[in-house]
Amino acid sequence: MRISELQTPALIVDGAALEANLATMAAALPGPRLRPHIKAHKCTALARRQVVHGAGRFTLATIKEVEGMAAAGLGEDLMLANEVADASRLGRVVESGARVTLAVDSEETIGAAVAGGVREVVIDINVGLPRCGAPPDQAGRLADLARAQGLEVRGVMGYEGHVVGVEDRSARLAQIGPSMELLLAAHAQTGGELISAGGTGTYDINTWANEIQAGSYALMDTAYAKLDLPFLQALHLLATVISVNDQWAVADCGLKSLGMDHGNPTVVEGSVWFCSDEHTTFSPDSRLKVGDRVKVIPAHVDPTVAYHEAMHIVDGEEVVETWPVDLRGW
Repeated sequence: MRISELQTPALIVDGAALEANLATMAAALPGPRLRPHIKAHKCTALARRQVVHGAGRFTLATIKEVEGMAAAGLGEDLMLANEVADASRLGRVVESGARVTLAVDSEETIGAAVAGGVREVVIDINVGLPRCGAPPDQAGRLADLARAQGLEVRGVMGYEGHVVGVEDRSARLAQIGPSMELLLAAHAQTGGELISAGGTGTYDINTWANEIQAGSYALMDTAYAKLDLPFLQALHLLATVISVNDQWAVADCGLKSLGMDHGNPTVVEGSVWFCSDEHTTFSPDSRLKVGDRVKVIPAHVDPTVAYHEAMHIVDGEEVVETWPVDLRGW
């Protein structure tokens, strides 16, 4: 199949760029230093490529991702870096033979792990992002409580999400230290082999954590492109021009096919005006006609991929493989 035959909007992934990104990250964070985050692509076929490049453990955001990775034979070491109130489905994954570690940050989430049949946890620490995570000074108490209930505490995790997207590298460097000092202080209370943190934006400057939970590096987006990282834009949303005007054109992709929380997408060789449900209105750099194809780069790759059922791996104008986005949903 050629790209021109695809029904749009369609996710296309430059296979060579993807492989280059995986190789670059594997060289920077070999073996257990990298715990790739599956939420960025939600695709077991892509996860298998990460295994080929040396990954043996994975980070996940949903129970379905855990279930799907285990079912695909990729359950050697799965960390659900998210709290849950009901871990019974995770317990069944553990019973199937997969290794599952669950993030906990309270007595209630520890209780859910125990009741659900999960055997291993990490204490999730708030290192500055106002989201999940216990205060650092509560880490020891929570670890003791978890061990008293029969759980193994593998260590701590803390996501510096307020730092990973800071465009100025010197500012990222200045901000990450205090966050990771909080995580190390918590780890001193809990023990365990894991100090898990980081993302694509801090993969090379977070020297405090012993594993990095990067995900977006594989496919990339315009938000991370602003950070001047050594990763190529591998993913585009292929769209068709469905209307033209003297000043603008309209492509058949919009809010329902693009993650918009980081702002407008970018049209290659054009300037985006705005997006609506099924449309992107943009001014093209050259004259277009109805039926022309354009490539759109999302501002945020994770939610963009989750809108789609498949991604098409391409070599030039040829579609060489189609990978299901089989871990989407809950």
